[in-house]
Amino acid sequence: MLAPMNLFRTIHERRELLWNLAARELKQRYRGSVLGFLWTVLTPLFMAVIYLFFLRLLAGRGVPMEEIIIGVFAWQFTVQCANAGTTCVLGSANLVKKVAFPLEILPLSQVLANAIGHLLSLLVQFPVLAFLLWRADSHFAAAWPLFFFWVAWQTMFNLGITALVGAANVYFRDTQHVVGLVLSAWFFMSPVMYNMDFASRLAGQWPWAADLLYANPLTVIINGYRAALLPGAHAGFPPAAWVGLLLAPATLIVGTVVYRRFQNSFADML
Repeated sequence: MLAPMNLFRTIHERRELLWNLAARELKQRYRGSVLGFLWTVLTPLFMAVIYLFFLRLLAGRGVPMEEIIIGVFAWQFTVQCANAGTTCVLGSANLVKKVAFPLEILPLSQVLANAIGHLLSLLVQFPVLAFLLWRADSHFAAAWPLFFFWVAWQTMFNLGITALVGAANVYFRDTQHVVGLVLSAWFFMSPVMYNMDFASRLAGQWPWAADLLYANPLTVIINGYRAALLPGAHAGFPPAAWVGLLLAPATLIVGTVVYRRFQNSFADML
């Protein structure tokens, strides 16, 4: 636990530098773009609409639109952090070689920038969900404040991934390609475009498949989002789900330990 505690101390001591780097990342991301921040919202919305169409074409009206929207926005947050991890060190080579500062700031600033984008996307996601629920003569669940607990839990998980990928890509430049392949497979192994009821029906003959799905940290997080916002939705916590829940802090610990272990050699490898 020493590495994460040092990480929290670094956040406090270098909070101004962290904020400046995150702000720089956000400015660079939308520089020269006509729609700017709107792409953060439009991309997951387009994904939700497209996949909803094909799911209903192939499997009928089995997955509500609200659950798909929540799943896609959550997935997009993790994908952005994982992809940012591939460049968080390599893309700041000049800083790493010439400026003395805690290098943990690099993955932290990427995750902070993406977390800000994720929170801003709620300004669109929540009204869309409210409209869909209103059309179904419903409303947000009373447990909606728990949504922000799951945001914090996912941010912790994303930080571990970003740090781990960032360190790995300095030593193994093929990491960025591996990340793309892993994300493609991970998408279908996470309940982004479906819910657990849908998955359980498909995996009726293989009960172990549902346990494997629950052991996925993103499954627990997405189910938590849905249970917090949607009346009638439930997170579900079989034993395998506790594995997925605890893998989030475990990923943070492993990611920060690996990153701190190899960061002293970053300048030599760049």
